Amino acid sequence: MTARVIIQIAALLGGLGVAIGAFGAHGLRAMLEATGRFDTFETAVRYQFYHTLALLAVGVLFQVRPDLRGLGTVSWFWLVGVVIFSGSLYTLCFTGITKLGAVAPIGGLSLIAGWIALLWAARQL
Repeated sequence: MTARVIIQIAALLGGLGVAIGAFGAHGLRAMLEATGRFDTFETAVRYQFYHTLALLAVGVLFQVRPDLRGLGTVSWFWLVGVVIFSGSLYTLCFTGITKLGAVAPIGGLSLIAGWIALLWAARQL
């Protein structure tokens, strides 16, 4: 994965985070509150944004230091983590399919793996 691709993915995830967050907070707030899923929705949006900003920082670091090995791995872990973690929570909130809640920890593990991979990559600094 190149620095350009990482930054483009961060831009896409950031834009989607704003759109999904606004849609849920304004358009579907009553439904989310009625089902008791508003907190779950906010958690999904929050984790998406945390990792979007972290991904953006990794993309910038990769642009400045293209010699750092492992930053592509970090990016893949975070991308997969956001898609699985936040995606499963969004799906749970909007569809009520509770089985998808069991998938969220896999995404969480991917997010954690990304942070560990970043720790590993930072040895080269």
